[in-house]
Amino acid sequence: MALRAGFVGCGNITETHVRAAREAGWTVAGFAGSRLEKAEAFAARHGGRAFPGLELLLDTPLDLVVIGSPSGLHAEHGIAAAARGRHLLVEKPIDVAVERGQELVAAAERAGVHLAVLYQDRLNPALVRLRDAIAAGRLGRPLLVSARVKWHRPPEYYAASRWRGTRALDGGAALVNQGIHTVDLLLWLLGPVAQVRALTASAVHAIEGEDTALALLEFASGAVGTLEATTAAWPGYPRRVEITGTGGTVVIEGDAVVAADLRDPLPELLSPAAGGRGREDARTPVVSDAGPHRRLFEDFARSIADGSRPACDGREALRSLALVHAVYAAAARPGLQVA
Repeated sequence: MALRAGFVGCGNITETHVRAAREAGWTVAGFAGSRLEKAEAFAARHGGRAFPGLELLLDTPLDLVVIGSPSGLHAEHGIAAAARGRHLLVEKPIDVAVERGQELVAAAERAGVHLAVLYQDRLNPALVRLRDAIAAGRLGRPLLVSARVKWHRPPEYYAASRWRGTRALDGGAALVNQGIHTVDLLLWLLGPVAQVRALTASAVHAIEGEDTALALLEFASGAVGTLEATTAAWPGYPRRVEITGTGGTVVIEGDAVVAADLRDPLPELLSPAAGGRGREDARTPVVSDAGPHRRLFEDFARSIADGSRPACDGREALRSLALVHAVYAAAARPGLQVA
């Protein structure tokens, strides 16, 4: 489906969004950013027009807006676009505040426009097969989960940005930005979390938010797990998730299923090639492969065409943000002193 897309935000992730849109066959209509020169540079590379603000972009013929602005502006920009009847494809997280995310969902529903949030794991074929296997009981009853996002970002990643690592525009740091993909993955695979205990720290980087987070999770199913997220782990390692059930254990590394040791073997769970772009994620914010985003863009076009739900709609996206906030709230509570 050939859609006319406008892009808000002119940072690293917008480059990926544009490539994904082009691969999906969409028309690039224009770019809006807080700095006109950056929007002009995007227009020079990819076509379309450059605008110094969102309202001017919305004055042009558009079917949808792809929002890649700082996280704390997602709801503001999305609500403005929804009011003009534009469909909304939003970079994760939906916003940094649950309340503002809820306002965005309500605005999209009032306007009758589609809203999706970009969580690539949900259309990864290997992870879809794994989710289906868990739902079918092939892992038995889930017991224990270990999720580790041990990435590295250099000091300049934060120092050169007006928004990264700030509470107002990033909502925190390592967990809400880098770790939230894995938070969404855990909820998507294993269902809701009932209780949380947590610790956070700014161990290496001089930022308002955390560069290290550790959470203990108790799922509503009774499974328990640990979640680690950091941008302070030199040199950076691919995301790793291990899920153990009464029927065996599966291991995800990067975006691939690299082990499936089950009592009832299921070899089709294993990914053809291990690792994916996990190593790249771990060391740089630049995304070279737009394929996972392209799947989401194509899925969104389908949802607009047939009225179905996208892979991750706004209400689904609120779940991961709410769990991140629960981790932050738990980390703010004092722990027991050791004598």
